[in-house]
Amino acid sequence: MPPEKLVVDVVSDVVCPWCLIGKRRIEKAIAMKPDIPVELRFRPYFLNDWIPREGISRNDYLTAKFGSVERYKEIAKRVASAAAEEGLTYAVDKISRQPNTLDCHRLILWAGKNGNAAQMKQRLMDLYFTEGADLTDRKVLVQAAVDCRMQRDETECLLASDTDVDRVTREAQSAKAAGIEGVPCFIFGGVSAVSGAQSPEILAAAIERAATERAKGLEVAK
Repeated sequence: MPPEKLVVDVVSDVVCPWCLIGKRRIEKAIAMKPDIPVELRFRPYFLNDWIPREGISRNDYLTAKFGSVERYKEIAKRVASAAAEEGLTYAVDKISRQPNTLDCHRLILWAGKNGNAAQMKQRLMDLYFTEGADLTDRKVLVQAAVDCRMQRDETECLLASDTDVDRVTREAQSAKAAGIEGVPCFIFGGVSAVSGAQSPEILAAAIERAATERAKGLEVAK
C-alpha cells in the first residue's frame, strides 16, 4: 500500500501576488522531497473582503489601500522582481480592475472535484497577474473553467446561482477567525504552519518535519 499523502492546506487568494509566488515555491519544495507524497489543498481567503461582487477600478483600489497609485509602484517593483525570479510575470500595468474573488474561489472548489484545483488556481492567477484580465467578467471566468476541463454550460449555470457561496464565504471567514492575517499560509498535516511566500528550502524543511511528526504519531498509535 502506498504511503498516505501529507496534506498541505494552502490558504491564499488569487489576487495576492505573494500567493502567486508562494504557489510556485511550494511546488518547488514538493519536488525537492520526492520521497514524501504530498497533496495540496487550496483554501479560500478574501484579501479584500470589502470589495463588492462587481469589483472596483484598480486605481480606486490602490488609492484606498495604499494611499495613492504612485505609492504602490515601488512595492510593485519588488514583487515583480520576486515573481520574475520564479519564472512568473507580474504585469502590474495591465491590471485595470480589482475583483471580488468569491466566484474565483467557487471555481477552484468545483475544479477540485475532478482533481484540477491547482490548474484552475494557476489559470485564474495567470489571467489576473500576467494577462490583466477582468475576473469580474463572467465570460472570462467561464472560459477559464473550460480551459481547466470544466463544462461550459454547467459552469455558466453554477456561476449564475448561489451554489457554494455560503460554503466559500464561511471557509474564508474561518481562516481569519483562526488568526490567519497574511497569505499565503501553508498548513502542513494540520499540525504546523508557515506564513508568507517563504523559500522552497524553508517549505521543503516544513514538509519533512511534518512527515516525521506524522510517522512518530503513527508509531505511538500502534
